[in-house]
Amino acid sequence: MPLLLDLPWEDVLVPHVLCYLPLRQLISLQRVSKPFQSLVKVYLANCRTLDLAQVSRPPQQPAGIGPCVPKAAFCSMLKDNKVLQNLSLHNCSDWVTDKELLPVIGQNQHLLRIDMRGCVRLSRHSLVAVSLSCSHLRHLGLAHCEWVDSLSLRSLADHCGGLQSVDLTACRQLKDEAVGYLARKCPKLRSLSVAVNANITDVSVEEVAKNCRELEDLDLTGCLRVRNESIRTVAEYCPKLQSLKVNHCHNVTESSLGILRRRNVAIDVEPPLQRALVLLQDVVGFAPFINLQI
Repeated sequence: MPLLLDLPWEDVLVPHVLCYLPLRQLISLQRVSKPFQSLVKVYLANCRTLDLAQVSRPPQQPAGIGPCVPKAAFCSMLKDNKVLQNLSLHNCSDWVTDKELLPVIGQNQHLLRIDMRGCVRLSRHSLVAVSLSCSHLRHLGLAHCEWVDSLSLRSLADHCGGLQSVDLTACRQLKDEAVGYLARKCPKLRSLSVAVNANITDVSVEEVAKNCRELEDLDLTGCLRVRNESIRTVAEYCPKLQSLKVNHCHNVTESSLGILRRRNVAIDVEPPLQRALVLLQDVVGFAPFINLQI
């Protein structure tokens, strides 16, 4: 009887069978035999998406003890790949460094989406490498990467003008000047987060609003220095805005948010009346009576 491995690898097994297997199963399949190891190697060399979030921690391995994706496995999986378009480093964030990532970036110049959120051991050199090698980049996640500085972000803006979404949550080295430069160089931005950064003020928010007219989602959570003036500018210049997050922005009030509410923009802060009713229900405990009166 014909065996599975007798089928054409690159014409049948890779595009029509292995592409449906989760990454964790592919890693397990490599251990079956040397022919299967070679087959998976061919698949990994030709895959367009590598999402390491699909690799779960072994049941016998306690959380926080060792990486979900070992360093050697990461390097082996990507050693021969030169056609990668989507890369998520989620399960290597606690150990991946420039040494492991730079070769991958250097040989994959067609990357469209990179998620480096929480990769605390990387440095600005990785972001500069991304900007120089991946000119077609569209989506970039840098949340909680505190090593991102103004120079590396300017390099990204200079070379990746087609960016559509950037997550800079908790990139606390960044200030208005860097964010404003990104907005001027990347006018196609549709989604931007500069949350949890006390350096951000109305200056950069207004730059974003005036230069990124396609903006749909803006996250300003915890930007304590943002005020109503810049929110009004966002309302004026961003007609496609669908979502605005301003929780813990204590200087942003209903006088500016009301303009966006009337356009059905989703805002993560409830209107004052609604907040007052919720508070009254919690404190007094007369929810049925309040609902009846309303």
